[in-house]
Amino acid sequence: MDTPLKPSARPWFFCGIGGSGMLPLAQIVQGLGGTVAGSDRSRDQGRTPDKFAWLANHGFALFPQDGSGVTSPDQVVVASAAVEDTVPEIVRARALGCDRMTRAELNSALFNAAPASVAIAGTSGKSTVTAMLGWIFHSAGRAPTIMNGAVMKNFASAENPFASAHVGGSELYVSEVDESDGSIALYRPTVGVLLNVSLDHKSMDELRLLFADFLRASATCAVNLDDPEVKALAQGLGAITFGVSDPSARISVEPGSADYGMSGLSAVVTDGSDGSADRLSLAMPGRHNLANALAAIAGAAAAGVAPSEAVAALSSFRGLARRFDVIGTSPGGITVIDDFGHNPEKCAATLRTLKQHSGRVIAFFQPHGYGPLRQMGRELADTFARELGPDDVTIICDPVYFGGTVDRSGGSQDVVAAISAADRSAEYIAERAAVADRIAAIARDGDRIAIMGARDDTLTEFARNLLARLR
Repeated sequence: MDTPLKPSARPWFFCGIGGSGMLPLAQIVQGLGGTVAGSDRSRDQGRTPDKFAWLANHGFALFPQDGSGVTSPDQVVVASAAVEDTVPEIVRARALGCDRMTRAELNSALFNAAPASVAIAGTSGKSTVTAMLGWIFHSAGRAPTIMNGAVMKNFASAENPFASAHVGGSELYVSEVDESDGSIALYRPTVGVLLNVSLDHKSMDELRLLFADFLRASATCAVNLDDPEVKALAQGLGAITFGVSDPSARISVEPGSADYGMSGLSAVVTDGSDGSADRLSLAMPGRHNLANALAAIAGAAAAGVAPSEAVAALSSFRGLARRFDVIGTSPGGITVIDDFGHNPEKCAATLRTLKQHSGRVIAFFQPHGYGPLRQMGRELADTFARELGPDDVTIICDPVYFGGTVDRSGGSQDVVAAISAADRSAEYIAERAAVADRIAAIARDGDRIAIMGARDDTLTEFARNLLARLR
């Protein structure tokens, strides 16, 4: 089909409209004038009813995932590339001759049509840096349209609690871009920000090729010199550089100025191009979030926003849902944290932040799929064994599974066995309800309980219910 740069020209149907990748894009299409309908297996299963009630109350027509919502050949049907051809909506779309697009094809078409565009790439930190950049541009009056995979607290409200997208104007489009399905190759950024390159859904050789092509496709780049893979890929590109540790980075940190707390951090950010220095205060903990802030400052500089202005904007940045999101603390001092950690690097960043402070860690990890678990199970086991101490506890359940055809071989038992073999405490508990019982039984005053995993919004509800049991 011709690239649909005007969402108002055609009706749209989103298969899996409640997903973390689909929902924000559906919001953007509607915000740009499109008529949007959709279906979702999770809705049919009664999961996250508040989300679907909100969608229905805000002009999104919802249907069962039985094909009944696909009624006209004029509709454009948007579905993940992983959706099976046997899904009723896809069967019906094929019968009617509807145009089809993947989520990435639609997002990249909107992105590439914008006069200015900023893409954030890397295996960890994309959603956080996307939200940071969006807030910086919003604060600078640039009216960005932002496509993200997580709820951005600065844009969320009682009216829109599911603000994983923000519709500003049509001049600047900010989006995270995904390497896991290769769709990063569809984007032609004005500014490309590369955070890191580490094992996730693909082999390192595949990742190096994808990210190298991404940098070459970007008119201007901002790159992380602390990451040796990124540093090697960026040679000769004349990029704006950032880094917490590398003294040659343009956007860096004054040595000894970083102060890390459980609820936030501060540091003096320096700009090597003019020698300026500004005090950054960020309401997010951990060294990795300092690196994320430097990435956003460098990306903003590449798009024409002065580092001092970016630093000032980040002082009011409120973070993301499910990114080291402290749900609460029990009267006995047991803190429950909801976190998106799902690959080795993300999990390591969360665990390191927790271990910067006293108290035992109980880490519950729900794998986000059987395929990813086979791809990086060994590295995940190494991460939990390396980052946690002998008194800490790791609990892993079976991977999240919402139905469909998938190879369910390989599993959480293997990861738990590898952690235990490294003399660390790890338990395999198949069902999540039994995990809650186990955590409630063993938690003691001063513990930090991290609920970790992706692709499952009900983990937040799980974390809240667990905290209620501990009060």
